[in-house]
Amino acid sequence: RMLTRTPSVIAQVFLLLSIVLVIAIAVIQINQQQILSPGLKYGIVFDAGSSRTTVYVYEWPAEKENDTGVVSQTFQCNVKGPGISSYESNPGALAKPFDDCLTKVKERIPVHLHKTTSVYLGATAGMRLLRLQNETAASEVLASIQNYFRAQPFEFRGAQIITGPEEGVYGWITANYLMGNFLERNLWRTWVHPYRKETMGALDLGGASTQISFIPEDSRENFNSTLQVKLYGYNYNVYTHSFQCYGRDEAEKRLLALLLQKSNSSSDVYNPCYPQNYNTALTMKYFSGSLCTQALRPANYYPNQLVNFHGTGDPGLCQEMVSLLFNLTACRGREDCLFNGTHQPKVKGNFVAFSGFYYTINALNLSGHFSLADFNSSMWFFCSQSWAQLQFMLPNFEELYARSYCFSAHFIYYLLVHGYNFDAETWPQIHFQKEVGNSSIAWSLGYMLSLTNMIPAEGKLIQLPLKPSLFAGLLIFLTATALLCLLFLVYLCIVSRHQKNMSRVEHVFIPE
Repeated sequence: RMLTRTPSVIAQVFLLLSIVLVIAIAVIQINQQQILSPGLKYGIVFDAGSSRTTVYVYEWPAEKENDTGVVSQTFQCNVKGPGISSYESNPGALAKPFDDCLTKVKERIPVHLHKTTSVYLGATAGMRLLRLQNETAASEVLASIQNYFRAQPFEFRGAQIITGPEEGVYGWITANYLMGNFLERNLWRTWVHPYRKETMGALDLGGASTQISFIPEDSRENFNSTLQVKLYGYNYNVYTHSFQCYGRDEAEKRLLALLLQKSNSSSDVYNPCYPQNYNTALTMKYFSGSLCTQALRPANYYPNQLVNFHGTGDPGLCQEMVSLLFNLTACRGREDCLFNGTHQPKVKGNFVAFSGFYYTINALNLSGHFSLADFNSSMWFFCSQSWAQLQFMLPNFEELYARSYCFSAHFIYYLLVHGYNFDAETWPQIHFQKEVGNSSIAWSLGYMLSLTNMIPAEGKLIQLPLKPSLFAGLLIFLTATALLCLLFLVYLCIVSRHQKNMSRVEHVFIPE
């Protein structure tokens, strides 16, 4: 009896132990697994504007939300010198200014990821104008950029001139993305689409063009300028329009050409938008050489002839001159019409105004959002200052910008109020902003976001505590041990029962 009991106890212990170990290993393998993110991906965008080029570095987790990367800006660098369209006569000189920024970019991105990091260059209105004026020169500038990037360690995806509507929509995507209107984190820290959150309109003022983009009240209404955008699995119908030659720099050149046209003298011209006592000599080519000022070019046009401009600091007359840059009669009283005969739905909701809008508002010592009356009084006060007083008023004093802030303020007033039909009631819905967090509001982030729709996502890598082969081996061994113990116990049970029956039979046949 003792002999059969001992193996039975040992078999039961082994069976229990095997079952406990199988459960323990399975629990550890499931609960202790580490989800390794495939790490970060990087993208580089060169925003080649009309007045300068800015380089942005973006990063996002390699696994993505609904085919669109959750992108953040990690670095920004301004390329020294003017915009790429200024290199029309010497495209080869483009490389050197790019080098400084690209050296810094290389340090920001891990070396082993350089080969798989995409670089995009998008050129805007300055290059759009150059292409219209001299297509060969524009092609040569782009070819020079292609050659430069082929020698770099990154994956160059091409240099392209983006259209005005694309620039507008990409700016709209950037603004709404940064404001959290496409994605937000829920209680479980996962990204979800915000419930009933309204998108914001976007107002962008560059050097050569300006853009307005928003979702109209009735998005079903068919405007020629409506583009459909798909982000994070949702569709948006965005009205967008780009006004070529209505960027800050080109508009001012048109003003200078207009002042020369109306002046009695071809060498001395009074400018009511320049500060009192400010004098400068500009070549005719500087303001009349542009495609935007072609219609205002004088009959006796000598590109290198100097014209002296004398500032008179007269806000009333400055506004009168600025109004001449807008053709408001082309609309003939139509309600859904802007200036120059452009069809536009009624402005709706909140807007963010960035780039040139922000820098001018900042110079007037205003910030965020404020009333139209506040803007007017600040503009009037600023425009009445003399050149000497302005040098004390501006925190960053640069002659090129300082002399033009008064013109910019009047131009912004006219564009927003008489052009886009903002009034005293809707004006406070405009937020003048340069960035959100550490990310600049510029079309380049929207461009990158749209492009990440095309970049394949990578799955998460799962790291287990035990290698799959070891885990499988242990499971097979322990399961086999448990089964053998179970079979052995069944066998012992049968033997024990058989012995009991035999003793009972013996007991019956023993004679008395």
